[in-house]
Amino acid sequence: MSLLVVGSIALDTVKTPKGELKEGLGGSATYFTIAASKFTNVSIVGVVGEDFPREYIELLRDCGANLDGLKVISGKTFRWHGVYEDEFGDPKTLLTELNVFEKFKPELPNHYKDLPFVFLANIHPALQLEVAKQMRKPKLIAADTIECWIKNEPDALREVISSVDMFFLNEAELRMITGEKSPLLGAEKLLSLGPKWIMLKRGVFGSMLIGKNGMFMLPAYPTTNVVDPTGAGDSFAGGMMGFIARVGDISFDTMKKAVAYGTIMGSFCVEGFSINRLVEVNQEMIKERLTELANMTRL
Repeated sequence: MSLLVVGSIALDTVKTPKGELKEGLGGSATYFTIAASKFTNVSIVGVVGEDFPREYIELLRDCGANLDGLKVISGKTFRWHGVYEDEFGDPKTLLTELNVFEKFKPELPNHYKDLPFVFLANIHPALQLEVAKQMRKPKLIAADTIECWIKNEPDALREVISSVDMFFLNEAELRMITGEKSPLLGAEKLLSLGPKWIMLKRGVFGSMLIGKNGMFMLPAYPTTNVVDPTGAGDSFAGGMMGFIARVGDISFDTMKKAVAYGTIMGSFCVEGFSINRLVEVNQEMIKERLTELANMTRL
């Protein structure tokens, strides 16, 4: 089944202990799409400026993405510059230029509105709600967020959480929203608002899927070749949602398997700058890494 993603498409300049990349392809929708395209067809809604390299559009198309919802308008593309220190923790942002993304208003082609699976990347909560309301009969809508919206748009974000089936966030964001230090207590508060699942991203410590009827945990896939962590969370979401859309089922068993696939795609992402490592990934590589993860976690 097909999958819809609405989010940012950017040009990233990133410096890490492993090197530097200038104006590489980035953005939440980009990482999500490349990861999810390993499992299903992905339709994108996003905006770029007239300076956006044609080669990047062709790259997305070559991955099988439907670009009917991608707008190219007058102006400059969204840009982000960041630096990672030795421990690869949260990056230091040096520059953020929203440019055409500042006035982004998602416009869904009519045939997008019937897609069964939807991922609302970390755009403004009001825009996430606008997209969710346009979907006709979605089977599952998931959303992500960032600290900016938690601080500045708490009411709108609360409405988003109440309107979706699955909500992605990290532990720091969970504490900010709920005031709870315990991930379980925090997740319980969010579940009481309406979603069926809370997907807690824990970085190097793995992930926790918490639902009203069950919980599942996985460690991160261990890799010693960390080059650039940018986009790892979006790649995780892409792998997870891509698998769910491929199976077409939202049972707990499917969700658990989807977490494993998300973990694998996130591990590939960090092994290269931008989406360079993700585009190299094939089904055999995914299968091999999934088998290794299963062997490491089997009791």
